[in-house]
Amino acid sequence: MAEWVQNLMDSMGYLGILLLMIVENVFPPIPSELIMPSAGFAASRGDMNIFLVILMGVLGSVLGTLPLYYLGRAFGEKRLIEWADKYGKWLTLSGKDIRRADDWFDKHGTKAVLFGRLVPGIRSLLSLPAGMSEMPLPKFLIYSTIGSAMWASLLAGAGYLLGENYDRVEQYVGPTSRIILGLVIVGAIWWFVRRKREQAA
Repeated sequence: MAEWVQNLMDSMGYLGILLLMIVENVFPPIPSELIMPSAGFAASRGDMNIFLVILMGVLGSVLGTLPLYYLGRAFGEKRLIEWADKYGKWLTLSGKDIRRADDWFDKHGTKAVLFGRLVPGIRSLLSLPAGMSEMPLPKFLIYSTIGSAMWASLLAGAGYLLGENYDRVEQYVGPTSRIILGLVIVGAIWWFVRRKREQAA
């Protein structure tokens, strides 16, 4: 995949970075941990400008958050509560749980969006709850932009400094993202089992 990403950026330049980062947020299997360090390496060779690389990375990342944000907004909290009350018992999920989660996101959503952009594995998924909780679009865009700028700068900077060894970034970050995603899944299973036990008691 690294060679394909590099070839796309070589042929399309900054537009390639923009498109790859949009797609990365909608289809996470194309990782930003590969895209941005590769672009940073291209900048270190003098083929691109590092600041434009970061700018295109941030712009693509923010644009890529919008489809899932609007999907969450269209589905909405009310529909989700109705669905949970009707079918959620199979998942030990109720409308009350949805309201509680929504209240949590109302309180901590800005921090979740800001720092969640720095967490591989869940960074693209945060747009759904942001949309469902009806986080105002300007606020969502501001915090997404700040978080995405930090992430893109970190990855592109690492690729710039590592040069031909830019792929080491993905080697280190890739396993970390899998660990984080695994912890999220384990947490969800733990919550599921605990709810089942509470219902059985």
